[in-house]
Amino acid sequence: MTTRQTTLALGALLLIAPAAHAIEFTQFQPAKSSLSFVSKQMNVPVDGRFKTFRSKLAFDPANPAAAKAELEIDLTSIDAGSREANDEVAGKPWFNTREFPVAKFVSTTVKPLGGNRYELAGKMSIKGKTLDLVAPLTVTQDGNSASFDGALVFKRADYGIGDGVWADFGTVANEVQIKFRIVATSK
Repeated sequence: MTTRQTTLALGALLLIAPAAHAIEFTQFQPAKSSLSFVSKQMNVPVDGRFKTFRSKLAFDPANPAAAKAELEIDLTSIDAGSREANDEVAGKPWFNTREFPVAKFVSTTVKPLGGNRYELAGKMSIKGKTLDLVAPLTVTQDGNSASFDGALVFKRADYGIGDGVWADFGTVANEVQIKFRIVATSK
């Protein structure tokens, strides 16, 4: 091999090397992930969570604008603090899980905000209504694993959650604090 061929070969390897080190997080880890909420009933915070949800994602820290994310929440898996509360929120005035057992979020854009902070925008569908939703997001990478953490305020009335006698915001606040942690690994 001539000096020129060696130089070209080394140059080609250097161009290929960054692609070989690129990492994309695509493997959802449900046991390490969580989706919780805090609502207020008569101004008293009430904690809850969803026990079952699935996520499809593709996130490359080197190209966040190309990221894709979907979150599917099994609304029947709600833990609102008691069996009575779980049965109540499954009913027609709340989630109406007989007709709408799943809520779904599909991302449209991921915008870098600097450091490991991002803005995740997309469409959230609950009870047959689809609306825009934006959530701040922090991504923490640890080797071949990453956690995607965020929190946002969600307005339940926008989706008709808590109709009828439950529409009074003095009894149950309209604003619900949502917290999520999605953990994913690379292949």
